[in-house]
Amino acid sequence: MNNINEHEANDNIDNHKMSKRELAKRYILFIISLFVVALGVAVTKKAELGVPPTSSVANVLSLKFTSLSLGNWLFIWNLILIAGQILILRKNFQLIQLLQIPLSFLFGYFTDFGMWLVSFIEVDAYILRILLVVLGTVILAWGVALAVIANVVMNSAEAFIKAISDTTGKQFGYLKIAFDCTCVVLTILLSLIFFDFTIKGTREGTIIAAIFTGMIVKFFQSKFGDKIEKLLR
Repeated sequence: MNNINEHEANDNIDNHKMSKRELAKRYILFIISLFVVALGVAVTKKAELGVPPTSSVANVLSLKFTSLSLGNWLFIWNLILIAGQILILRKNFQLIQLLQIPLSFLFGYFTDFGMWLVSFIEVDAYILRILLVVLGTVILAWGVALAVIANVVMNSAEAFIKAISDTTGKQFGYLKIAFDCTCVVLTILLSLIFFDFTIKGTREGTIIAAIFTGMIVKFFQSKFGDKIEKLLR
């Protein structure tokens, strides 16, 4: 999701005073967005051509240590990213960000539920696998767009990048690209170690998701952002 700057999206929100009702609506929308993103990850994984970069580490771990599901490993991975935020920000870490923990658990649960929902799909032909990746990427992008519009809390990966950005002064967008690339490289290294120098869990689907998710998110935001904002307010 190289083209997503969720940091800037959060910084640019209107400074109007939110009512409790609006805040509740925004959290409901964010939870919906978690389910949609998780479904996008599940659909992409079903194609067996890789998953989005931010989920790739958890994916390869789930392939090696099958006693835990992909959703379980995503929760563990998010806990690591939350711990990283605390280490980076220290006293500047805001306690409200601990909401990432239950939300990460919910995301993991939604991912496993999404895997169950798509379990009936049979995909053999390569072109169908590519189409499934494209569909998963679109679903994922719609979920990310909803999360940005909800604008209540960042997901753990984006919050981790923001922590680095705030501490170093480096631009969020560039750090996002670096983070995605790091996730892919780490996934490949783990795969080589776990599977006798064979790359698993990272393929063309990962590249497709990395390149196009941000573009699709921006499209959804431009088309539906203002309309959804009006409903929230």
